[in-house]
Amino acid sequence: MRLSKGVQYILLATLLFAFMNVLVKQVDRIPAVEVVLFRSAISLVICLVSLRAKKVSVWGHNKPVLIARGAFGATSLVLFFITLQNIPLARATVLHYVAPIFTAIIAAVFLSERLRWWQLLFFLISFTGVFFIKNFDDEIPLLYFSTGVISAFFAGCAYNCIRKLKTTEHPLVIVFYFPLVTLPIVSIASFFWWVTPQGIEWLYLLGIGLLTQLAQVYMTKAYQTEMAARVAGTSYIGLLYALGLGFVFFEETFTWQVLTGMLLVVTGVILNLFFKNEPTIREKVSKIKS
Repeated sequence: MRLSKGVQYILLATLLFAFMNVLVKQVDRIPAVEVVLFRSAISLVICLVSLRAKKVSVWGHNKPVLIARGAFGATSLVLFFITLQNIPLARATVLHYVAPIFTAIIAAVFLSERLRWWQLLFFLISFTGVFFIKNFDDEIPLLYFSTGVISAFFAGCAYNCIRKLKTTEHPLVIVFYFPLVTLPIVSIASFFWWVTPQGIEWLYLLGIGLLTQLAQVYMTKAYQTEMAARVAGTSYIGLLYALGLGFVFFEETFTWQVLTGMLLVVTGVILNLFFKNEPTIREKVSKIKS
């Protein structure tokens, strides 16, 4: 099975986000809003330089949706970083992977993207895997479970804004509006909770900004070139990245229940990819038989 460009983009984006998450956990001494501040400042500079080099206007065309994308993304990122800094890496990622469910539902309601019954079933399989992991894990307090889920909802809103902008905006313009909207908000918040980075923390913060910038570009391309539901389903593969990196960098271990949940997530993704381009499952099965 050959992967489309959109799927390739989201696989690379999720890998970059996974390594970014590792760095965020390395600076858990620094408040989440301050981490987002550094990340946004770096992204803003890179976007401006890139847009100037490509001679693309930074302001875009559909400003209301661009601003909404930035606001949704800012809210989601701050809440996710709070979650990530307070619970193990793989667990935080599991909670964030409710986002594709929200993304697909919102796309169906507001963007008129069709969801067939079997596609919903495949999402349900993945969604069951996510909550199977959570329900057998005592390391997720209710507070951070809530911030993780709310973060996922706002991420779903942001992803659909990207879909809405697919025909009018350059990918870098969409990425640019994230730090443009985020910086004023987190700058005010950081004034009250500032903690000065020390030593290697400066390098970690730089890495967070660079990795996130690259990931944002590829994620934006994915949502601009592929149906939102398919990209949303494929992004579940990031859970595998999180489980592996959590084990390597933080010695996070998994019970058989967690591994079962992981299998359910991957199964839902593979089934969604296999059947997505066909009108019905019956037609797909007929082609296989013939």
